[in-house]
Amino acid sequence: MSQHAKELLLERVARAHFQYFLDYQDKDTGLILDRTREGGPATIAGVGFALPAYAAASRRHWISRGEAVSYTLKVLRLLWTVPQGEEAQGRSGYRGYFYHFLDPKTGERATAPRFWNSELSSIDTALLMAGVRFAAAFYAGPTPEETEIRQLADQLYNRVQWNWLLRPDGLIGHGWSPEQGMIESVYSGYSEALLLYLLALGSPTHPVPSQSWQALCRRYKTANYTGKKKGTFITMPGTPLFCYQFPHCFVDFRGIKDGVNRKLGFDYFENSRRATLAQHRYAVLNPENFLGYDHKNWGLTASDGPGDRTATVNGKERRFSWYRERGAPFGHDDGTIAPTAAMSSLPFAPGLVIKTARHWLKHRPELFSRHGFADAFNDSFTISPSPGETASATCTWVDPERIAIDQGPVVLMFENHRSGLIWRTMRRDPVLQRALVKADFRGGWLKKKEKAARAAEATTASSRKKH
Repeated sequence: MSQHAKELLLERVARAHFQYFLDYQDKDTGLILDRTREGGPATIAGVGFALPAYAAASRRHWISRGEAVSYTLKVLRLLWTVPQGEEAQGRSGYRGYFYHFLDPKTGERATAPRFWNSELSSIDTALLMAGVRFAAAFYAGPTPEETEIRQLADQLYNRVQWNWLLRPDGLIGHGWSPEQGMIESVYSGYSEALLLYLLALGSPTHPVPSQSWQALCRRYKTANYTGKKKGTFITMPGTPLFCYQFPHCFVDFRGIKDGVNRKLGFDYFENSRRATLAQHRYAVLNPENFLGYDHKNWGLTASDGPGDRTATVNGKERRFSWYRERGAPFGHDDGTIAPTAAMSSLPFAPGLVIKTARHWLKHRPELFSRHGFADAFNDSFTISPSPGETASATCTWVDPERIAIDQGPVVLMFENHRSGLIWRTMRRDPVLQRALVKADFRGGWLKKKEKAARAAEATTASSRKKH
């Protein structure tokens, strides 16, 4: 496959997945809908992905820079002006955190009976704030609009009281709700929460201490699926691919190492590469004998599924699930493949991902549409013909919906692989620099910025003490 053909393929896939953010947003507020299902809520994490996706789209000339500026300013103004507070109704969040789901028309908490009573979410707020920090760094122009973007981005981020959800052991809780109070569970060990902890460390106003990163890392576990030295990677229960992708959408971990990385001898980017290869190997070996698994059909993560039901496949009873966390080689597997899981692995395994994308586009046209690849499909789950249809209409299950937090990483990771745009932009962010230094990352691109980051943190810490 020529380089030109590869670029055309990457362009086609990335642009289609970006189209979701154009078509599934409230046109007045700019809030991104959680999924394509009619009447659903908006997702703050989806907005976090949309902000850099719009910037990437402007660089690719899918939209103009002016359109990207206009969208970003509209969303940031809304997030800043919708009131926050401890009350359950009419609020977007509390203490700078945002509720997981918002009413797309108002920006207020998504509540029953139209939606459901969503929680104040630390990880979803972190994903939102990662996009906000990107906007602050990307829109560096002197115009009044870009100046306002930077001001609003700083105000939104500085308002988050990251240390409010801090537990005595240094770990950060999942969230809070006005009805139930603090959610008991915490983020400990390897997960997508690497991004949460870094944003909490870097805050100039309400930071968590550097010991929080160490508390997170103490819960790490390693696994090896190949039996070879280079098969070792930091793992987590379930091993879904999104946990190895979300932090990397925003943070360039290539060549920078914290204490755990230095001890193991590889960085977090290499860790995600190994986790990706372990999943691919699992699909090739197919130990559960699901239909359709092979070297061009792979990728397990949190995704939709055929539904909570049992069916017999190849003489064996199988239990299928609806939306849940799937993963390999050590997690839940019901035969459901998530194309976005494979696609978002592009920087880690470009050869494998491009071959898979090319295969699906050529041989599985039902998986691709105006909004990119389907969220999931399952070749082991057969859908019977509808009344009036012939037996030839029998087919395997393909998810009819798209999900924002699966769409976003495809756009961002494709752009990082092609140009490094999001990584380069975030490397300029003093918040991220300060956070990485506090977490004891060293080397790589951070080496030239460590001295300035340490000085900035000392100044910020001194200012906090005075106040």
